[in-house]
Amino acid sequence: MGKKKFNIFLGILVILLLGWMMKGTFSQPGIEDLKGEFTEVAHYRNDNNTGPIQHVFAVTVKDTVWSEMETYGSFKPHHKGGNTKVYFFRKGSPVPNQLGPGKENFDPSFNNACIALYEKSAMGNTSITRYPFK
Repeated sequence: MGKKKFNIFLGILVILLLGWMMKGTFSQPGIEDLKGEFTEVAHYRNDNNTGPIQHVFAVTVKDTVWSEMETYGSFKPHHKGGNTKVYFFRKGSPVPNQLGPGKENFDPSFNNACIALYEKSAMGNTSITRYPFK
């Protein structure tokens, strides 16, 4: 009888542990949990799958909460040896809808509207630059 109670206890413990792990797995925070009302306007990814992959994003944001912008950038895809850039613009300001590779990722006429740049380098180092074109 004692062994049966132990097995029942062990079974309930395993079920509770699995439930706890599943809850943790499916309730991870994501971009939709951020408070800045981020909207992705444009995205560029180069076609080179054999070399470094470059991701560039243009995003509008309601408010300039720098820590939220950095968190948003961390959620974006990054590949080992590649580079990820996220340009932030205030909602209602002019935003590029076409992005490209290289150092200049969009038409310089949008530079004054850019309020921040999040960058993750090939080595995985992250930085956020406030008003990168001023």
